[in-house]
Amino acid sequence: MTRHFDDLQLGSLELFCLAADAGSFTEAASQAGVTPAAVSRSVARLEERLGVRLFVRTTRQMRLSEAGQAYYQQCRQALGQLVEAERQVAGGQLEPSGRLRISAPTPYAHYRLLPLLPIFRQRFPQVQVDVHVSNRNVDFAEEPFDLAIRGRAPADSRLVARRLEDAELVIVATPEYLARAGTPRTPADLLGHQCIQFELPSSGRRPAWTFRQGDQVIELDTHGAFTCQGDFLATTTLARHGGGLMQAYRFTVQAALAKGELVEVLGEFGGTSRPFMLVYPQARHMPHKLRVFIDFLLAEVAVPLG
Repeated sequence: MTRHFDDLQLGSLELFCLAADAGSFTEAASQAGVTPAAVSRSVARLEERLGVRLFVRTTRQMRLSEAGQAYYQQCRQALGQLVEAERQVAGGQLEPSGRLRISAPTPYAHYRLLPLLPIFRQRFPQVQVDVHVSNRNVDFAEEPFDLAIRGRAPADSRLVARRLEDAELVIVATPEYLARAGTPRTPADLLGHQCIQFELPSSGRRPAWTFRQGDQVIELDTHGAFTCQGDFLATTTLARHGGGLMQAYRFTVQAALAKGELVEVLGEFGGTSRPFMLVYPQARHMPHKLRVFIDFLLAEVAVPLG
C-alpha cells in the first residue's frame, strides 16, 4: 500500500479542522497547545499541497473558501472515523468526548431537547454541545452539523432518518377569544374564525390543519389575519394573547392548558400528529459522541417533560 500522508501532514489536517471549527488560528492554537504560527504554517502546507486557498482572510474575519468547506467536510469525517476506529479497537473504554453540533426546530428545542441537555452532560461531561435553534433545514454537505431534528424524513439517500416521536396536535384559543368569537363545533366552523398561520421557511407554504374524523384524517386550509414566519412558537404566543385559534403541538401548550390560559377545542376531532425525526449523515463508523447522544435521546424523549 502506498503511503499518502506522513505524521506532519496528518497533524496539519487536525490543525486545519480545529481552525475551521474555531474560525481563528489563535483559538485553534490554544486548543491544540501550539502557537498560532504553527497553525498558520500547517494550513499553508496544505494549501501548497492542494494548490487551492482553504481560508478567505480579511482584517475582520476568517472563513472557509468554497474549496476549503468541501475539504473540511471530508477531513472532519475521516478524522472522526479514525478516532472511532481507535475506540472500537480499545473495546469502547474511552469516554465519549468532543463537540456535538445539533440543529433543532424552535418548538422541539425549547420544550423537548434543551431540558434534556443538562442531564446528558451529567452523564457525558466530556461532550460539548452546540445547539442551532431554527426552523430552517440545515445542509449537512455545507454546514458542520452532526445531527438535526426535523419534521420529515429527507429525500437525500446519504442521510439516515430515525423516528423520534409523533407529536400530538391540538386546537387552542384563549377563553376571552372564544367568548368573543364563539366556540367552533366542527372543523368547517374554523372558516369563520381567525386562525393563526405559520409559514414554513423551506417552502413558504402554510401547512393545512389536520383532523381525525372516524378512521380518516382530513385536512383544512384555514385563514386569519396573522401569519408568523421563522419561529413556530410565535404562533402560540399570539394565541395566548387572544390572536385567534392555533393548531399547536400539545407539548408546547400543555402548561397553558393546565392553568386555564388556553382552552382546547374540537377535541372530538383530535388525535392527529406530526413526526419528529433524527437526521444525520450516513457513516461507516459513527462517532462515539453521536451514538451515545442518539441512544440517550431515544431513551429519554418518551419521558413526559414538565
